[in-house]
Amino acid sequence: MCTIIKARWVLPITASPIEEGAVAIDSDRIVALGSALEIQARFPEAAINDLGRSVILPGLVNVHSHLELTAFRGRLEETHFQSWIAEVTRLKGLFIDDDFLASARLGCIEAIRAGITTLADTCDTSAPLAALIESGQRAIIFQECFGPQREQAQSSIDGLKCKLEAHAARLDEAGKHAQSRLHYGISPHAPYTVSAELYRSATQLALNNQLDIAIHAAESADEARFLEDGSGPFGELLRRRGIDFSPPGSTTIKYLNRLGVLDAAPLLIHCVRVDQEDIELIARHGARVAHCPKSNAKFAHGIAPLIEMERAGVRIGIGTDSVASNNTVDLIEEARFCALLHRAARKDPKLYSASRMLELMTIEGARVLGMENEIGSLEVGKQADLIAVSLEDAHNSPHYDPATAIIFSCAARDVFLTVVAGQVLYQHGRVMTLDEQEIMKSFNTKGQRRFFFFDPLC
Repeated sequence: MCTIIKARWVLPITASPIEEGAVAIDSDRIVALGSALEIQARFPEAAINDLGRSVILPGLVNVHSHLELTAFRGRLEETHFQSWIAEVTRLKGLFIDDDFLASARLGCIEAIRAGITTLADTCDTSAPLAALIESGQRAIIFQECFGPQREQAQSSIDGLKCKLEAHAARLDEAGKHAQSRLHYGISPHAPYTVSAELYRSATQLALNNQLDIAIHAAESADEARFLEDGSGPFGELLRRRGIDFSPPGSTTIKYLNRLGVLDAAPLLIHCVRVDQEDIELIARHGARVAHCPKSNAKFAHGIAPLIEMERAGVRIGIGTDSVASNNTVDLIEEARFCALLHRAARKDPKLYSASRMLELMTIEGARVLGMENEIGSLEVGKQADLIAVSLEDAHNSPHYDPATAIIFSCAARDVFLTVVAGQVLYQHGRVMTLDEQEIMKSFNTKGQRRFFFFDPLC
């Protein structure tokens, strides 16, 4: 039976806002949208959910996250990037499988509450896949691989293949609903953790099996120094481990191009340290960029040249990165920060309108992930992935334009309805697919082994 959801505003994203609008859903698809009066007249027998003074818009698309690192929120503050990576690695070594699963589940809860219906999650464990099967969200899960020594390349690829086979088996077991929502790809982590041989092998694996590929690329000055002349903390780390590395003497993007990695049109995460030639290479190969402005700023990496990339035709989406580096999974806040950051840097108040930021976190994010025919906008025939944002409170009243209100006045806390494929994941302050209280208990019960290192008394 058809269901009608109506509100003060409907923002289709790819079409003009609809005042006093409604969306009609049948099963997992949008079957109609328009004025509330028109839609109710077309479907007189439909159940009606009146959301009042709110905005209905497509579910938000987070093009870079690390769900399994949610437990490290606030643990790794005010540290240099290489030290941060080392500490993340150390803390991960203290976890067992159940710890990672609890961490990923908590990340899913936060994302659902923030209206994030689709994620591109990069992970080292199987926990995010398990959590996302439960949560009902849509995702591409990028399985990481590591190996800075050229001799490790084959064993790393063999290990990656085993993990991908396990993912496939887990999805088969989960059934068609999960298979329709969840897909997996690969992520050879970064130039300082992956050898040239491993990059080549991973790229070939992706091309042979039609897998998406994601890479942390051109993120920091330390990475740039490492590739230019082998100096800096990453070079020192490899030398201490007795690992031989011949720096290519180039930028990250040119290095990846030389290795043939750009032939797979990868999702390039960060791209802070790119020049115009790099940008042209990215655009020419159809590679895509995950822009994570808050994480980049927190580490003092700099500001990615977003304007130049857009002008070159590079597909760009907004990502939150992990809460270990960002502290929140709030894509609305991320978009606001992004707009203000680039306006301040360029001294141009006309940059990145509210409407453009909404596009970057919905339809553009969907395009980055190759999902634009199914999600990212409210259109007849597309999946019923949508959210509702309240405009009833003092901090977002009065409002004159719904897009402006969302980007510059609202935050994740104003989302009160999250729907994926017609299934309600969150409403009335309650996540419907995960036991939030039980999961929170895992983090708040003192004395439990799993998070002992967060207790300063231990």
